[in-house]
Amino acid sequence: MGRSSRIFLVPLVTWLGLFLVGPLLMVAVYSFLERGPYGDVIWQPTLANYTRALDPLYLRIYSKSLVLATSTTAVCAVLGLPLAYTIATAPKRWQPGLLGLLMVPFLTNFVVRVYAIRLILAAEGPINLGLLSLGLITEPIMMTDSTMAVALGMVTNYLPFMVLPIYVVFEKFDFAMIEAAKDLGAKGWPVFSRVILPLAKPGLLSGLSLVFVPVLGEYMIPDLLGGAKTLMLGGLITEQFLRVRDWPFGSALAMILVTAMMFVMWLQHRYRGIEARRGDGGRIGYSRT
Repeated sequence: MGRSSRIFLVPLVTWLGLFLVGPLLMVAVYSFLERGPYGDVIWQPTLANYTRALDPLYLRIYSKSLVLATSTTAVCAVLGLPLAYTIATAPKRWQPGLLGLLMVPFLTNFVVRVYAIRLILAAEGPINLGLLSLGLITEPIMMTDSTMAVALGMVTNYLPFMVLPIYVVFEKFDFAMIEAAKDLGAKGWPVFSRVILPLAKPGLLSGLSLVFVPVLGEYMIPDLLGGAKTLMLGGLITEQFLRVRDWPFGSALAMILVTAMMFVMWLQHRYRGIEARRGDGGRIGYSRT
């Protein structure tokens, strides 16, 4: 890259330095400081914040966040793969409309979408009213302020992030390979596991990262749909900064979250590197046996 071309990188590097690297370094420094009696920060180095973060109370919150993020990502993958395949195999004139329907929720504010889910699940919402009118229940089912509501909100809001990268892969997919596999005797699961899934793997891996990483630190959805019963890691960090005013401990929790996210991204990069060295990242295989 020539010197003249590097000039165009200056705005990008400056922006990342000021609004990404700089704040991250500040949080890292704060995580090793002490909290004062009135919520101020005492510039005294300590590891107490990280020691406190290993308390069993917080470990349960970490595990709960990890389980919810993993299950949400898995559900999005199970739903997103066939949905992306359906859109990619639809007639060309229908595909823009189907993609438009997938992106319609993004035309509204994120908070509005979450509140819409809360209204649907509320005691006076359409689900409970419909069940009551059919006589299937005698009193409303409390579906809000629960882990189920949080999981539903997560899947609803993050499903497009799984579908789009898989669709991009399927868009370049040679569907004649499926017919060839069927000619060789493959049916059902063998076609999916040995033809479709290997070729969809790059998009699936990208979708897994795009869903798992933000869901792990999600704050708004658990707060609005789960209430006090569903405290996640993102909500715990927000609580330390805005309510408890314990910035050092909140910074330590934030650094733990950032480290977990970077570890997940590193695993994905590592896996891609192994696949590239093996040379079978997109290779498929099928035999009559």
